[in-house]
Amino acid sequence: MFKIGDFSKLSMVSVKALRYYDELGLLKPAQVDAFTGYRYYSASQLSRLNRILVLKDLGLSLQQIAMLLDQDLTAEQIQGMLRLKQVELQQQVHEGQARLARIEAWLQTFAQDAAMPRYDVILKKVDAIRVIQAQEVVPVRGQIGSTLGQLFGQLFAHLQQHSAVPTGPGITVYYDSEFCEQNIHVGACLGFVGTIQESEAVKVVELPAVQTMASVIHHGSFSTLKQMYSAILRWIETNSYQMNGPNRELNCSS
Repeated sequence: MFKIGDFSKLSMVSVKALRYYDELGLLKPAQVDAFTGYRYYSASQLSRLNRILVLKDLGLSLQQIAMLLDQDLTAEQIQGMLRLKQVELQQQVHEGQARLARIEAWLQTFAQDAAMPRYDVILKKVDAIRVIQAQEVVPVRGQIGSTLGQLFGQLFAHLQQHSAVPTGPGITVYYDSEFCEQNIHVGACLGFVGTIQESEAVKVVELPAVQTMASVIHHGSFSTLKQMYSAILRWIETNSYQMNGPNRELNCSS
């Protein structure tokens, strides 16, 4: 029999870990002195300890290891547990590769500008939202701001007319599949609470949910939005994403 310290040296597992395995019931001492409380282990327990270490190295939790060792699982159940861990690790590898690509994008920015990037791109999951919407085709890009002002004014008046309440920021949807300097198709949208009737110009629509949306925050005037779009397009290209669906802008100004 070995004292816990000697067993720790023999197995190359810390005393702290052995005590924790004891608390979990994963590796109980072969004997505990009734008077001193000293833990004693036998050489035959090394096989179980080595199995614990191997399974732990595979990424299984101690709770999973306890189930695998003590609950007489079938071969199919053990295979299922390992396949789940395999999928989890593959996802971690994928996420790690994506994170490496984002780090590379930052390094390229520093190499070019020697400064922190102006725009931080993050991925978000966006829920579907029911809105009222007014659409317009703007003749030239320089008129987008004034046109949207008129469209949102129309939406607010429509909500007031029906005693409905706007919720959240105004949303602008750009429906063109590519960048346009002329005839830009836009939709002004407002979430709302209440019941309204549609008109020829104002419709109730649902903006669909988006599982993965690249999002940035822009501070400044409408005239400098082009810089923001350039930054997000570089990010999309660097991180091997593709655009899918119309762009959305949220006006969060106070």
